[in-house]
Amino acid sequence: MKNTPLHILLAEDDVSDRLLFTEAISELKINTIVGTVNDGMQLMERLKMESIRLPDLLFLDLNMPRKNGLECLKEIRKNEKLKHISIAIYSTSDNENDMDETFRNGANVYITKPNNFNTLKEVLEKAIMTTYQYQDELMKRELFLLRV
Repeated sequence: MKNTPLHILLAEDDVSDRLLFTEAISELKINTIVGTVNDGMQLMERLKMESIRLPDLLFLDLNMPRKNGLECLKEIRKNEKLKHISIAIYSTSDNENDMDETFRNGANVYITKPNNFNTLKEVLEKAIMTTYQYQDELMKRELFLLRV
């Protein structure tokens, strides 16, 4: 892994989920810089800012107000400047249709939010390592769903 920090961005409307996520990431032994946004509109505004460093990995909740995660995913994948960003869907939904649709629209990883903090740390670490390992390759469906 590189010595430079991995820039991670979380798009999540639930305050407690944002706090748990940032706490879990901070406990990993991985050099990261984590930012958060509250909804899909705020995410897209941030990603389109000229002065901002784009994230290496975006964790994207599906169920957000104003613009949902699937809408953001589609918009990101159509944008030349943004389409290289690795995207991990981070959702409470374990619906197969959601998983299939996000995979077809270019998500790199799908994570169903775990209920346990230690499991959350494990799945986030696995997502980060998978992103590093496959960042230049086409993702395979069997690697798409992360489970711990």
